[in-house]
Amino acid sequence: MSKTALLIGASGDIGREIARTILKEGYTTYLHYNHDKQSIHKLQNEFGEEKVIPIQADLSTDEGVHKLKNSTYTAIDTIIYNAGTTFYGLMTDIDGQTKQQMIQLNITSLYSTIQSFLPDMVSKRSGNIVVVSSIWGEIGASCEVLYSMTKGAQISFVKALAKEVALNGVRVNAIAPGAVSTKMLNNLSEEEKQEISDDIPMGRLAQPYEIADSVSFLLSDKSSYITGQVLGVNGGWN
Repeated sequence: MSKTALLIGASGDIGREIARTILKEGYTTYLHYNHDKQSIHKLQNEFGEEKVIPIQADLSTDEGVHKLKNSTYTAIDTIIYNAGTTFYGLMTDIDGQTKQQMIQLNITSLYSTIQSFLPDMVSKRSGNIVVVSSIWGEIGASCEVLYSMTKGAQISFVKALAKEVALNGVRVNAIAPGAVSTKMLNNLSEEEKQEISDDIPMGRLAQPYEIADSVSFLLSDKSSYITGQVLGVNGGWN
């Protein structure tokens, strides 16, 4: 039986790999993006318009979640929340607008999105939610205090919601990637990237497909007794 997934943040490096992975597994997928429409069109060309349904919404605003909900017209079985942005700098240098947008995107919109779709999952007694958080949500990072705070909130959300809906047949888990080779690291020099790699026990950055494979595992029946967990995909870096 075909399942339908909603993937938040599908146009980035990790999001595209998650999209390709679950589309290959037979999901019909609503792919959310904010700016990079071309990336979603490439996935449509690759997998077909009947399997890839684009949704544009700015989830750093209150209106974004309403637009997201109103753009879906079939039941959602699976939600992968992969949206997120970061800010590198001292806590005292973050302006009010940046602070509010990151809290909205990483916390408020996550809560509101799941709140919107959860009743259908509960009524069907079936559903799967995976939140892509971060290693910094577990251990914190200097000069990424706001990002660490919001990613930590995501982990608390996962642990609490999993307990609330476990008897309703809905599983809720998180992925906590370490350093991943994506455009998010473009602000670092090659020397800085190498220093990070040297600090990771496995000696390298993760590749986006490795995060996607971990999401796939949590969506599969192979993880049927796993809920409320945070899967660290970090090469031993902690």
